[in-house]
Amino acid sequence: MEKVIEAKSLTKSFGDFTAVNAITFHVEKGEIFGFLGANGAGKTTAMKMLIGISNPTSGEAKVAGFDVFKQRESIKNNIGYMSQKFALYDDLTVKENITFFGGIYGLSREVIKSKTQVLIKELNLEEVENQLVGSLPLGWKQKISFSVALLHNPKIVFLDEPTGGVDPITRRQFWEMIYKAANQGTTIFVTTHYMDEAEYCDRVSIMVNGKIEALDTPKNLKNSYKADSMNDVFLKLARG
Repeated sequence: MEKVIEAKSLTKSFGDFTAVNAITFHVEKGEIFGFLGANGAGKTTAMKMLIGISNPTSGEAKVAGFDVFKQRESIKNNIGYMSQKFALYDDLTVKENITFFGGIYGLSREVIKSKTQVLIKELNLEEVENQLVGSLPLGWKQKISFSVALLHNPKIVFLDEPTGGVDPITRRQFWEMIYKAANQGTTIFVTTHYMDEAEYCDRVSIMVNGKIEALDTPKNLKNSYKADSMNDVFLKLARG
């Protein structure tokens, strides 16, 4: 399988504090890769290095074939990103947000118009397409944000705790969108502290204090740690 993310001894330090400590892993094309850990484990810091907005202290990494040290702008052009906090503009309508981000991604007016129509229909947003995004429920906002991150057909989409704060039904719907994108060949790199969501991933890594302490399929991890759930696996790792 084609490796779309490769990291070797990737490290990020802030003075004497090492937030990400020599992590090594790879992600394959079309894979749903879960990057798990408690808050403060180093997940978001690692992701920031991979998406090109934070320079590593040491190590090596390539994302979509581009070097995280030397080709950060090329990385940004080939990925989608959905931040932990909602990333669209509350004071723009749904259609205006899609148009705005389509322009940032360099899409033509014709393509933006076509993709906007498709996206609004797929998400059943016809009745609210001209409403300000700030007036919509959080779950709708998150689904729009994810779809916008896919507008330019990126090779990889990075999702930073995308289901935080949404209800269980919306979480399930959001994961259905993730499965659809992965089935179409998009690689999904998702961070979460919801251990039940690990069950939805092809493979997961679990970070503890800046290090990857485990990496495998959910089934293999549960077998290895003699656990009934991924939450039990995490608790055993976190407790040492």
